[in-house]
Amino acid sequence: MSGDVRVLFIGGLGRSGSTLIDRVLGQTPGVCSVGELVFLWDRALSANELCGCGEPFGACPFWKEVGDAAFGGWDRIDPVSIRAWQQRVDRNRYVPSMLAPSLAPRFRARLEPYAEAMGRVYGAIASVTGAKLIVDSSKHASTAAFLRHVPGVDARILQLLRDPHGVAWSWSKTVERPEASDGVSFMARVGPARIAARWQGYNALLALVRSPGGALRYEDFVDRPQHATRRLLAMGGLRPESLPQFVGPRTVRLDVDHTVAGNPLRFRTGELEIRVDEEWRTAMPRARRALVGTLAFPSTLLYRYVP
Repeated sequence: MSGDVRVLFIGGLGRSGSTLIDRVLGQTPGVCSVGELVFLWDRALSANELCGCGEPFGACPFWKEVGDAAFGGWDRIDPVSIRAWQQRVDRNRYVPSMLAPSLAPRFRARLEPYAEAMGRVYGAIASVTGAKLIVDSSKHASTAAFLRHVPGVDARILQLLRDPHGVAWSWSKTVERPEASDGVSFMARVGPARIAARWQGYNALLALVRSPGGALRYEDFVDRPQHATRRLLAMGGLRPESLPQFVGPRTVRLDVDHTVAGNPLRFRTGELEIRVDEEWRTAMPRARRALVGTLAFPSTLLYRYVP
C-alpha cells in the first residue's frame, strides 16, 4: 500500500557483511539505517548499550524522539514485557506459521501485540526522519517472516550470502563489543561445524521468505559496490540520480548513523575502502576448511561457491 512504511530487511547469517551494506545504504538521501532493530528491547532499552552515534541509547536524541512519536516516551512502555512478546513469536520454528495464508487464532493472538508495537516503531522512525526507506539488518529469517504481519509496513526481504568458509572464520575470532554498558564484552564465538549447519539452515529459510530477486552475495557487493547499492535501493523502491556517499569506485564516506546493534563497523565514520575480506583463504586450517565445505555442501554449489 502506498501509505505503508517501506522497509528493506537484510537477512542472513551473522558475519556476512550486513552491517557494511546497511551503513552504505543508509548514507543515501531519503534512507535511514537502524541496524539490527530486533535488539531494540533488550540491548538498547533494557541494557542501555551504545547507539551507533556513540551515545548510550537512553541519551540519544534521535531515539528519544522516536520513542516520543511511537509511545509518548519510552517510559510509557515496559521493554521487558515487549521482549517477552517477541520471544513468543519471533522464532525460526514459527516461520511456517507466519507464511501460512491464515494464522491459527492462538498464534495470531500471540503475534498481534508485538506486531502492533513494531508498527509503531517503524512508523515513528519514518515520521521523525522523513525517510522513504528504512534499512533493518536484523538478519533473522523469523523476523523477516514476521514483518509481513506488522501493520503499516511494506517489507522487501534481501537474502545476503557469504562464502561459508569466510563466515566460519569470522565466527572463530575474538572480537570485542564496544557498545556494551556492563564492562568488557565479546561477540559470540561458534565452531566451524555448527556455523556450517547454521549457514545451511538460515539460507534455506531465507530462500522461502525473501522477495523475488532478493538474493545477493557479499562478494558480489564488494566487487561492484555502487552497482549493488543501486540494485538494493531499487529493490526498496528508490532510484537516486547519484550516490553521494561514494567518493571513489570502492571508497565510501560514512557519517554518523543511529544504529541498534551490529558489528563494530557501525561506529566507524569517515572514508572507508570497500574490499573483500578473505583472510580465511590463508589463515584457516585446511582441516576446518574441508569440514565447512563438506557440511555446507550442496548449498555451496547452489549459491556459486566453488568447493
